[in-house]
Amino acid sequence: MENKPDTPPPSPDAAKLVSADSADSAAAADSAAKPATKPRAPRVRARKTTPASTPEFSFTTELPHALTTATATAHAPGHAPSRIPASATATAATRIPASRAPAKPLPMTISTLIASPSDLTDTSTSTSPVVMMTRIRLARNLAGHRFPGFADEPRRASALSTCRDALAAIPALHPAYDLAIAALTDLEKQILVERHLISRELAAQKNNAAVMISQDQTSSIMINEEDHLRIQFLHAGFHLKKTWAAINAFDTALENTLEYAFSPSLGYLTACPTNLGTGLRASAMMHLPALGMCGLMEKIVRAVNQLGIVVRGHFGEGSDAAGSIYQISNQTTLGETEEQIIRRLASVLTSIVEHELNARARLLEKDPIRLHDKIGRAYGILQNSHLLTSGEAMNLLSLVRLGIDLGNFPGGARAPVDRLFIEAQPGHIQYAAQKTELDPAHRDIARATLIRDALAAIPAPDFTNTNQAN
Repeated sequence: MENKPDTPPPSPDAAKLVSADSADSAAAADSAAKPATKPRAPRVRARKTTPASTPEFSFTTELPHALTTATATAHAPGHAPSRIPASATATAATRIPASRAPAKPLPMTISTLIASPSDLTDTSTSTSPVVMMTRIRLARNLAGHRFPGFADEPRRASALSTCRDALAAIPALHPAYDLAIAALTDLEKQILVERHLISRELAAQKNNAAVMISQDQTSSIMINEEDHLRIQFLHAGFHLKKTWAAINAFDTALENTLEYAFSPSLGYLTACPTNLGTGLRASAMMHLPALGMCGLMEKIVRAVNQLGIVVRGHFGEGSDAAGSIYQISNQTTLGETEEQIIRRLASVLTSIVEHELNARARLLEKDPIRLHDKIGRAYGILQNSHLLTSGEAMNLLSLVRLGIDLGNFPGGARAPVDRLFIEAQPGHIQYAAQKTELDPAHRDIARATLIRDALAAIPAPDFTNTNQAN
């Protein structure tokens, strides 16, 4: 597949959004409610009736005045993702092809995972200066099983076994690491969180929870987190269409072996009502330093919130935007098809990219000396510092990355800097210490050493070569 960044249509179908409060509270009690009265073959995601559209998303220099608030509307029955009735019944057990033996999981050590090539740590194929990573997540639950948070340990164990057996029969996932959360050390779980392969919520689980991670780390499936399955696919750069195509095919294959909890009127049933419907969360990790410097980030957040888009920190909800890195995703999952959600988010993200690039051009035009001073100081501190906290390292690396995008450093330096955003995190620093327990001060020393060594290969910035096109 050609590795081109997504380009959404100029005028998206911005559907009227539905308040999560309109979902019946019964959906949060027990996913064992019968999803349909007829036996079903693999479902086909059919387009819902197109809701009334809202004005096209756009920004001007006066950001708040160019926005139209999306109106919440009650979800019409029968607009959930549709399924085709089948003439024959089948159980989850009989749907797994008998001729295919479950794939054998890879032996897992943190060292093999860290050493494996990954889109997350090698972004050299990405052409986007602003979008660092694209991620799509689907929330799914098993029919006839209680949600993990409402289930006792025997029921959680049963759901875990069912999901593992089904995932073992999906060739697209393998070879894969199959990791029981209870068997991982705190450090191993922290490394997986820092690589965005598991959530902090899954890391906090004690028993009967697991994650399966593809060898290239572009897909991870969390089992018994808030829902029975949290399926996520990740790619470096701006690739919503590519990522959606991959996760959609995977989900379809998995639903051929599992019976999902599904309501004809509400769609896929989830433990939290805010995920009802498609169960889809699409997001982009964006590097937005210029918008912050221009004092526009707060306006951006307020503007996109009105369109059903949410802005979070580097590690998602409740985290800081260290290094000017934000996760931007859809907030509503009910009342739109998956394709409509993807198109609407792509349009918003494209607008944000344009405004970040415009802000960079504005900084260069109004006060290039001050901008170059920030970038040069960041490079100098990172090259010569002997103590660096993780927050300070992220913010300084952010300025160096901005300098790379502006042409002050060689373009090939972006991938090593992106890798440092991950390797400078506390868990990775502790792991590199080779089992020696480091206190925060010694981690700061090790972090500074790591970054000094990495930046030794990057030449000093050339401010005569600044450009605005990147």
